[in-house]
Amino acid sequence: MDNDQLRHYANKLAYEIDSWDLKVALDARERVIVIDARSAQAYAAEHIPGAISLPHRTMNEDTTATLDRSALVVTYCDGIGCNASTKGALNMTKIGFRVKELMGGLDWWKRDGHPTEGQAAASDKNTACGCG
Repeated sequence: MDNDQLRHYANKLAYEIDSWDLKVALDARERVIVIDARSAQAYAAEHIPGAISLPHRTMNEDTTATLDRSALVVTYCDGIGCNASTKGALNMTKIGFRVKELMGGLDWWKRDGHPTEGQAAASDKNTACGCG
């Protein structure tokens, strides 16, 4: 048995979540805070229901002061090609939260057939990623 490989896969599961597992956790009303780490404009266009807009560039002790520190924080962005969720996960971890990053972001959330909210949720409009 390769201990390095075991650690690798255990770490992936400790720090990442897929859309199926997130939906199950949300439906079970687990203590999860879903954070859209993109721009406020991208959030307004389309986001995961119940998610809060907290762009990664604005994450600090003050902007997170009212968040439940015992909850699991899940950060997301558009998905592949965007790293706002990674930057957000890093920031939230530095602040002291328990964090997982949503694999595939909003793109895979939608591909898995989960609902979205926002101005573009019911249309086929493409919006700028807002990952910056």
